[in-house]
Amino acid sequence: MASRKTPLHAVHGGLGARFTDFAGWSMPLRYTSELAEHHAVRKAAGVFDLSHMGEIEVSGPEAGRALDHALANEPSKFGVGRARYSMLVHESGGVLDDLVVYRLAETEYLIVANAGGVQVVGSVLRDRVDGYAATVRDASGDWALIAVQGPASAAIVGDAADTDLTFLKYYGITPARLADQDVLLARTGYTGEDGFEIYCRPAAAPGIWQAVSAVGAPYGLLPCGLACRDTLRLEAGMPLYGQEITVRTTPFDAGLGRVVVFGKRGGFVGEDALAARRDAAPTRVLVGLTTAGRRAPRPGYAVLDPGGESVGEVTSGALSPTLGHPIAMAYVAADCQEPGTKVLVDIRGSRVDATVVQVPFYHR
Repeated sequence: MASRKTPLHAVHGGLGARFTDFAGWSMPLRYTSELAEHHAVRKAAGVFDLSHMGEIEVSGPEAGRALDHALANEPSKFGVGRARYSMLVHESGGVLDDLVVYRLAETEYLIVANAGGVQVVGSVLRDRVDGYAATVRDASGDWALIAVQGPASAAIVGDAADTDLTFLKYYGITPARLADQDVLLARTGYTGEDGFEIYCRPAAAPGIWQAVSAVGAPYGLLPCGLACRDTLRLEAGMPLYGQEITVRTTPFDAGLGRVVVFGKRGGFVGEDALAARRDAAPTRVLVGLTTAGRRAPRPGYAVLDPGGESVGEVTSGALSPTLGHPIAMAYVAADCQEPGTKVLVDIRGSRVDATVVQVPFYHR
């Protein structure tokens, strides 16, 4: 089956993008150099096409209560124009997908799901809101998504929208006009930098991309692909669904127990399992690792204690462009979690010294 194309596919082709299949979508991996793109985001700004992400609308008089029951946190308590990171968990406590939930109006929410999880999230939400005065609609086809990330992002998006964005707080969302188009403008991102995500109609996406690119050029903005997005989020210690988070991990395993709200009226799906996990001594913990040299740990590589016994597994790893040395995240035995602990990583048969460190690796 051919990969799906975003509304910006032709734009990327014109910019010389190298494409890759990601969750069934043909997405830009890089344009010229992933290192240049990574450094642009850290020092100036980058623009990303995220139109492969899924958007699900939940609306109705009891939308908030329905989502309280369906999700791990408490969307009924979000203010209008605010967003929160959330999770959809299985009855067992495992994570089905991690999400961003926006409250657009008193009875209207927009849920952004990972590209590979849209159908699962939509189906599970429909089941869980049954009995509430709320409806679930997969609105992914109604939206394109463009992200502008980096220290210059506020100036660039503000100029393009002719709006002073100092009022828009982190994890806030507001209607705006950009390139003569109505958009939703959110101050969110997945890079560790200040940034904005622009939700627009698919037909408007090419014009908005071009407008942002033109305004951003004097600032040093570059188009950016998935390769640098991965190294940016890894430096920022942000977990990735399918690697750090899966249906076999709970939010507590991944160090994200803060997302879970207990004691909600009527409870929520997975509450009993998550309460048990909260109260139990952890057997494995997600940690950061640094190694010397240039060979980066990769997902699936074994983590060993100094005696050579297996104590864990790498979930993500790369050579950090910002820090200049390899970094990784890994699940390790609880007695190996303290920063400074010395371990080994088996990199294709070679045992490489590694040190447990706190994440994030990078702070802006």
